Amino acid sequence: MKSWPLAAAPDAAPRLLGGLIDAIGQPGFGAAVLGQVQSLLPAASWSVYRLGEAPALFLSAACGVPDTTRDCWRAYLSGPHRADHSFGPMALLPPSTPHLCHLDAQEAPAEHRAKVYDAHGMAERLSLAQEADGGMLAINFYRHAHQPAFGPAAIERLGALAPALVAIVRKHVALTREPAAAHTQAVAAVPAADLEAHLRRLCPALTARELAVCVRLLRGLTLEGIAADLQLALPTVKTYRQRAFARLGIHFRNELFARVLGAAG
Repeated sequence: MKSWPLAAAPDAAPRLLGGLIDAIGQPGFGAAVLGQVQSLLPAASWSVYRLGEAPALFLSAACGVPDTTRDCWRAYLSGPHRADHSFGPMALLPPSTPHLCHLDAQEAPAEHRAKVYDAHGMAERLSLAQEADGGMLAINFYRHAHQPAFGPAAIERLGALAPALVAIVRKHVALTREPAAAHTQAVAAVPAADLEAHLRRLCPALTARELAVCVRLLRGLTLEGIAADLQLALPTVKTYRQRAFARLGIHFRNELFARVLGAAG
């Protein structure tokens, strides 16, 4: 495991920054970023998560391989995260300083390597880490077994992009993260039947399954929780959510809250 503190170097940001900025706040942000960074390093998947008292996966995507990023996250939280020291001495860094961290799968503890890397065909991780909300925000790019190793040039290129990329990702997360607690509490006071009625008035074209998914999103369930509750596959739930949001003319969960609270008011 290797890690380096990084000084801000905005003049070193490559031309691809324009494409990354354009993707901020958009539903396809994860895929767009992964596609753009292919010119910098051979990564087949990436993830953005927060570690600390309240771990959270903010976004992830894959390119050219099956997307198992959420499976990796669940495997990581099943135990390996407690013994993961690969991000280096973050506590010693100023909050504004991004940290570049490199981990070869063979360097990871046995449980971490088996559950996260070997099980999903990943061989190497290159991360940008920074203090966030009392924990740590980690932006991770993964090389899979069929890809060439991250060389010094790839590491240098990502390091040059680091300050701008961290800022872009943080902005996207801030725009698209879970709705505020006040919204959640306000919706919790509305009976499920009334939520469904509000949604039907907003968009009569919503199907029964789309309504069911939206009601559960408003109740604070994750996509995985909705899949379990409705006994559906996760990709099916994602499809219903996408269709419902398209019919409602929205892109994010916070917009769903705003629409329903407006209808309820």
